[in-house]
Amino acid sequence: MPNTEPGRAHDLDAGAPDAGTLPTADVADERDPADDVVLGASGAPTTRAERTVLADVVPPIALGPLDGRYRAAVAPLVDHLSEAALNRERVHVEVEWLIHLTSHHVVPGAPTLSSEEREYLRDVVRTFDAETVAELAETERVTVHDVKAVEYLLKSRLEAAPDLLGEDTVLPRVAELVHFACTSEDVNNLSYALMVQGAVRDVWLPAAWALVDELAAMAHEHADVPMLARTHGQPATPTTLGKELAVLAHRLRRQLRRIGSAEYLGKINGATGTYGAHLAAVPGADWVTVSRTFVEHLGLTWNPLTTQIESHDWQAELYADVARFNRVLHNLATDVWTYISLGYFAQVRGQGTVGSSTMPHKVNPIRFENAEANLEVSCALLDTLASTLVTSRLQRDLTDSTTQRNIGPAFGHSLLAIDNVRRGLAGLDADPAAMARDLDANWEVLGEAVQSAMRAAGIAGVAGMEQPYERLKELTRGRRITGEDLRTFVEGLGLPDDVAARLAAMTPATYTGAAADLVRRYLD
Repeated sequence: MPNTEPGRAHDLDAGAPDAGTLPTADVADERDPADDVVLGASGAPTTRAERTVLADVVPPIALGPLDGRYRAAVAPLVDHLSEAALNRERVHVEVEWLIHLTSHHVVPGAPTLSSEEREYLRDVVRTFDAETVAELAETERVTVHDVKAVEYLLKSRLEAAPDLLGEDTVLPRVAELVHFACTSEDVNNLSYALMVQGAVRDVWLPAAWALVDELAAMAHEHADVPMLARTHGQPATPTTLGKELAVLAHRLRRQLRRIGSAEYLGKINGATGTYGAHLAAVPGADWVTVSRTFVEHLGLTWNPLTTQIESHDWQAELYADVARFNRVLHNLATDVWTYISLGYFAQVRGQGTVGSSTMPHKVNPIRFENAEANLEVSCALLDTLASTLVTSRLQRDLTDSTTQRNIGPAFGHSLLAIDNVRRGLAGLDADPAAMARDLDANWEVLGEAVQSAMRAAGIAGVAGMEQPYERLKELTRGRRITGEDLRTFVEGLGLPDDVAARLAAMTPATYTGAAADLVRRYLD
């Protein structure tokens, strides 16, 4: 019977001896006894139980690659999209809400804060550091609620204000204006909007624009370098290397302009978006105006109609645009990888780097392969974010809470890919000679030019121009032709002298149409 013991592989050959038994005496053994390995002579492999528990190592070891081997490339995002950054933005929102309420005299009897008191509050945000993170974590162990921990942190700073500002400070008196009439999502939605806005504008977009500008510079540099095009993987009408790079740069720029014009929405309107607590506490205040001016004061777009949560539609729109940029960049990575494999690009590297662990001659296109993988991971996360965040049961459920904690990895993998593509492009040298060899080996691509000239001549009344496509198909399909073959064919067509001369002078390398001019005219 085949072995079906859990954890053990089934024998592929049901008639073979059980892999867990030694051959019996009646099984022929033709091995040289000298080749036998004494069981146990090399010792048993280590078991997991014998090893150091890496989860207990201090400082902690990262579970994922973004906080491990790729940390340097994505570190700027930590200031925007980490858990600590989220808590800092929460403190920022709570501080500004308190200042907003007191500065606009929204709550009767609340004192006006002095400039020193406002700066004291804003210093809580400015000095948010590792000690603050630890303090919040300790408080949250008691509250089991992250936003409540932030509220208590800020209240503790208000209580301590007299130590720095003197006993006359009014800050302890306004402690109950911290988180006034707010639900946690009032603070969270504004914090996430500010986090993502900062990450995109300060980190991701500058890196993406730098990549596209470098790609555009390459396109201009190689605008006149002729190259055999390939459609469906087959030789096709020639182009230039620069024009093909320009197509990708143009596509990427279009996506970046969309991303650059994204709106970041926010709301602060209470537990179900009705200003219920606000109006119950202070019915005379114009809470809609207070809400709008506060959200706009933060640099966000006010959303007037929400449930408990801001609807996250702006996030879905943004993540779809970033994912689309990723996919165009993925197209660039696969195209450049292919050009490298064709020999159109040579990879330049330092003598100390290793291409293959076993084949010394190789220089692998690892930057582009790494980029492909990270773009795919980023798109998977962005697609999930975009599809999940737009749905919330009735007035609120908590699925968005854990989902939004993956915004950082989504942008991190994209930023890492951008970094890899930039490094990869910087290590390339175009090889015009390799491209020229391919062009010279594919004269049949001029069949398109000849049959098009025949069509035009026929329309102009030149006799003998019938069935141009079919005649060129017979000449070129499924076979290689030489320049001489093509010139002989053209000479026998009876074309006007100027047309025949133009075609006779044409080569695959000169048959690039307006490719170079398109780069110079339309890729700014």
